Amino acid sequence: MTSRRALAAPDAVRHEGGLLLKAVPDGAVVVALDAAGKRLTSAAFAKRLGAWRDGGVKDVAFLIGGADGLDGAVTGAAELVLSLGAMTWPHLLARAMLAEQIYRAQCILSGHPYHRG
Repeated sequence: MTSRRALAAPDAVRHEGGLLLKAVPDGAVVVALDAAGKRLTSAAFAKRLGAWRDGGVKDVAFLIGGADGLDGAVTGAAELVLSLGAMTWPHLLARAMLAEQIYRAQCILSGHPYHRG
């Protein structure tokens, strides 16, 4: 097995991308998180998730790359390339922010008063 530290950044990104894509369940919608991606409001994100749900999508795989970003194969495989904003966020913080937005989307879709506006 190749150690990530032994690889130059472009090779590491490509290697990581292959591992990420390999982990995606068959039939899952792929959402890649990337600073250059589309910015959605919470309501628009909820609408997108709701459409996938209502369309019979069983799995949505959210892919977050490492410090050097995502390989083009990952963003190319994504149905949605999503940005959490123009700033760069630490991996674990991006995960927490994404989890909160998924929770907020579910609240919006269920009509829960957690989300206003």
